[in-house]
Amino acid sequence: MQHEVTQQPVGEAADPTRETGTRSGGRATLRGDLRAALPDASAAFVVTGAVFLFLYFRMRAGEGDTVAVMPFMDDPNTYWMYLLSQAFGWSGLLWAWGTVMLGLLLSGPGTGGIPVPRATLERWHRTTSLTTMALMAAHALMFMAELVRYEAALGWAERLWAGFADSFVPGWYDSGTGQLAIPIGQGALYLAVPLGLLFYVRHRIGANTWRRLHRFVLVVYVLSVWHTLLYGTNVWYGDWPRTALWVLQLPIAVLLLVRLMRPARRAERLGAPRGRQAAGWALRAGGRVLVLAVVVGILAVTVSGRDGGRPRPAGPPAAAPHDHEDG
Repeated sequence: MQHEVTQQPVGEAADPTRETGTRSGGRATLRGDLRAALPDASAAFVVTGAVFLFLYFRMRAGEGDTVAVMPFMDDPNTYWMYLLSQAFGWSGLLWAWGTVMLGLLLSGPGTGGIPVPRATLERWHRTTSLTTMALMAAHALMFMAELVRYEAALGWAERLWAGFADSFVPGWYDSGTGQLAIPIGQGALYLAVPLGLLFYVRHRIGANTWRRLHRFVLVVYVLSVWHTLLYGTNVWYGDWPRTALWVLQLPIAVLLLVRLMRPARRAERLGAPRGRQAAGWALRAGGRVLVLAVVVGILAVTVSGRDGGRPRPAGPPAAAPHDHEDG
């Protein structure tokens, strides 16, 4: 899964050249935020460890959807790297959810009702973003490690190249659902890193340019969720875990709708269409309608249970990783 990754609120209303937290001439720095992210990253790795242990013991007991999807994968001592990749993916998606929520809260109508200083929320937004990027990278690297282990018949150089190419080269992975799901996850990772780190050079590229680019972090988050829905064995079937993942997107969609309806920046408010500004007005109005449709769609998925999950097969699936859609 990968996962949404931001460094500053989408459409931040305040002066983007002035930041709280770590300072270098009054400006937040990457080095300072990396230090500030240590507690957050430590918590993320604890969560990852807990998820790993949960998946490990479920696999050892022959339970869980991963074993149901791929029956050959019944030995956690053999497939521990795959389980660790899954664990990093789930914690990465959780942290991405949190950082996007923080970004939307900060860029919406205000945070006055939240009993936490705005400066603290901004710092949390930046540090959770950095943690999310690390979790996404770890997820991809552990997936690569599992593929390298799987290609045991090849020489080491060929194994490393096969694992790297399948994990990091778009279009290289050629098995089942992975042909689409893997490039989607790669797209999320490759967009997340530059979009996140651009925050620290925004004074060089210009506040307006940075702000426009930063809005694409929502694309990163959408790609991450899409990758998970397509490829996550724990949400493979149309059962409650998949429905829960859909439900978790509802707060994101609602906050985004509120942020669009009541943006903090005056220039982004809808107002009335006027002359040359009519095209921009239509675009902003269309965005609001689209997000409203997404909210309604998520509600419909939740109520109907039609969430795109696969039906559980009557017979056992394929017996080798690359013979199955989930790789």
